[in-house]
Amino acid sequence: MSELASPKNEILKVEGLKMHFPVRGGVLYRQTASVKAVDGVDLVISKGETLGLVGESGCGKSTLGKCIVRLLDPTDGRVVFKGRELTGLSQSALRPIRQDFQMVFQDPAESLDARMSVGELISEPLVIQGIGTRADRTRRVEELLDLVGLPKTAAQKFSFEFSGGQRQRIGIARALAVNPDLLVLDEPVSALDVSVQSQVLNLLMDLQKELGLSYLFIAHDLAVVKHVSDVIAVMYLGKIVEIAPAEELYANPMHAYTKALISAIPVPDPSVDRRRVVIPGEVPSPIDPPPGCAFGHRVKADHYEATINTVLELKEVATDHRVLDCPCCVNKQQE
Repeated sequence: MSELASPKNEILKVEGLKMHFPVRGGVLYRQTASVKAVDGVDLVISKGETLGLVGESGCGKSTLGKCIVRLLDPTDGRVVFKGRELTGLSQSALRPIRQDFQMVFQDPAESLDARMSVGELISEPLVIQGIGTRADRTRRVEELLDLVGLPKTAAQKFSFEFSGGQRQRIGIARALAVNPDLLVLDEPVSALDVSVQSQVLNLLMDLQKELGLSYLFIAHDLAVVKHVSDVIAVMYLGKIVEIAPAEELYANPMHAYTKALISAIPVPDPSVDRRRVVIPGEVPSPIDPPPGCAFGHRVKADHYEATINTVLELKEVATDHRVLDCPCCVNKQQE
């Protein structure tokens, strides 16, 4: 395990991360292509900060989250957590480090084993890590249930006996069992009723303040992400196209894709006239992406040809505000 120098407040650093899944075919079942789900992502999360990751379905958000917690082994790049590089570590070497980062999944009905009681579900991470006696683990389960707003009696029940919002609270309690510093939240409220979403979001924000947690908050709803995030990164077809502090991104979006996403956020005031930017075309295939800017290719942008066979990189346009330096998506014609 390599110890790397990192800024004092930096808890997670992702550099050039790629996740390419092989596509196989033919009589000999050889690799014929790759699905470029994540294709060169750089991110930094500071202690106590929430980084919101947004984009359309299929852009690689969840895959990125799974690579960070090493549920998937990245094809290339580095994941540095608290100064230690995780990429390349064996599962046995990762096990003690996993106490410090956990994941909350999108659908609690699928991520929680229906054959285990709630008490067993929440205490399982403690058993795996060899933390405490049985009595200690029982007390810890009761503490966690109280922390997420559920009665202690829930420990004897099964997850299918609870509503969607309550099941997600159980999933959060399970993730918090080993006192992690970082939670990767993979669309934690998208499977819930709108009336319940705000309750779970408020719970997450309260827990962050109380426990000093850092979050990678993955979602497709920009309104939700704005409510909880300090920094927002916009992802399109495996790449980050824009990243900035939340208020700055909403006030001054630079990339055409970001502008289109923000224009789709419903406005509660019917007297406000906002022009909706409709994105034409289809998302290019990650198996055979276009040779130039993926979004420019999709919308048939005027300057798309200038991006063909060029390496587009993030460029700082304001303090902590970086956008993909693309002539067909960041120009006056798109303003």
